[in-house]
Amino acid sequence: MSIPLTRSRAADALPSWNDGAAKQAIIQFVTDVTTAGGRKFVPAAERIATFDNDGTLWVEQPMYTQFVFALDRVKTLAPQHPEWKTNEPFASILKGDRKALMATGEKGLVELIMASHAGMTTAEFESLVRDWLAKAQHPRFKRPYTELAYQPMLELLAYLRANDFKTYIVSGGGVEFMRPWTENVYGVPPEQVIGSTVKTKFELRDDKPALMRLPEVDFIDDKAGKPVAINKFIGRRPIFAFGNSDGDLEMLQWTAAGDGARFEGLVHHTDAEREYAYDRNSSIGRLDKALDEARERGWVVVDMKRDWKRVFGESFGSQGEVLRPTGSVSDRPGSSWQGLTTNSVPGKN
Repeated sequence: MSIPLTRSRAADALPSWNDGAAKQAIIQFVTDVTTAGGRKFVPAAERIATFDNDGTLWVEQPMYTQFVFALDRVKTLAPQHPEWKTNEPFASILKGDRKALMATGEKGLVELIMASHAGMTTAEFESLVRDWLAKAQHPRFKRPYTELAYQPMLELLAYLRANDFKTYIVSGGGVEFMRPWTENVYGVPPEQVIGSTVKTKFELRDDKPALMRLPEVDFIDDKAGKPVAINKFIGRRPIFAFGNSDGDLEMLQWTAAGDGARFEGLVHHTDAEREYAYDRNSSIGRLDKALDEARERGWVVVDMKRDWKRVFGESFGSQGEVLRPTGSVSDRPGSSWQGLTTNSVPGKN
């Protein structure tokens, strides 16, 4: 009797997922590893689940959120740096020339992050991130970025935790950019967030201890860096991993290489009406090699258009009424997100 009861609870906990192969694969996996005495049973201590952030848990198009934050910081700091009018990548930012900015490549991106994210304490940086997220809005949806988390993935996180999984974020984004808000939005506490870092230095400021953020990259948590970081900070190989791009391929490979039951999943962005449609040719969140490997190895590929009833936390029914989020995700600590408005989404969500 335990298996059908578990499946029933899972179906109730994942109301924003359409019934199909992806949803059933998730339910079957969780049922298998949590059924005591079953041949695929995994002790609770070993139920580690890792998730990419950008494009897996929230919107990453048309530009990574942290990149938008960095651009805004450069514009704010520009009056203190007249040399930026002629120095790249800052000149292109101030001119609004995105194409030229992208042409500066990785070197330009690193310079941008260092100039906008360093030279302050960790506490000061956290305050900047919180203030910015409270005011910034997505250019298409006209809503705060923290309201653009994917409702089906929020339900999945909550479902896993209800089944004694420990959920981690493993992202190429800056760890100190994510930690101020991930618990409120995803229910993932800061100590379970792994990301890229800049070097920091302990010093006394006015006789008080502080950690200063230095203009130097410490670690990039992307691609092959992800399994390295998982091993370093978690110390256990995940049995469940979700991503959406080639930057997550090594994390999925590392998960799949372990013994026993394993789950590897990809969010495939196929819904241009409710969100965005992109994969192999995108400069943001490119999904090419990982998509091929997923199909070859039988990993779960979630088709956003086909597999999700809705994308965001609130959506609009056939008569335009607001549909409130349902399922156990509503008990996330400090949950305060809202949905989209009829003016913010072309078509129904």
